[in-house]
Formats: sequence, C-alpha cells, structure tokens
Amino acid sequence: MAKIKIKQIGSPIRRPESQKKILIGLGLGKMNRVVELEDTAEVRGAIAKLPHMVAVVD
Repeated sequence: MAKIKIKQIGSPIRRPESQKKILIGLGLGKMNRVVELEDTAEVRGAIAKLPHMVAVVD
C-alpha cells in the first residue's frame, strides 16, 4: 500500500483536547516532526480535521 509523509506545522498548545488526541493518534506531538503512514481513508480523514496543524510532505 502507498505511504504518505505528514509533518506537524502547528502547535497543540491552546487547542481542543480532541485535536491533541488526533495528533497523538497520527504519531505526532512536537513541532516539525515527520511521520510516514499508510495512505488510508482514516489517515486522510484525520489530516482533513487538522489542516491548520499538519501538512503532507512529498
């Protein structure tokens, strides 16, 4: 299956608890951290909920 790289570009400070939990679920939590995950509908949905905090890296 295809992989996707996700980089955290926003801080979780002063964000709702649900957004912090989504970041942790993606394997993020600190600024500028990059993770490589399977390109699934669940991961794409999590990215769509945090467009201001994460970016897809090529």
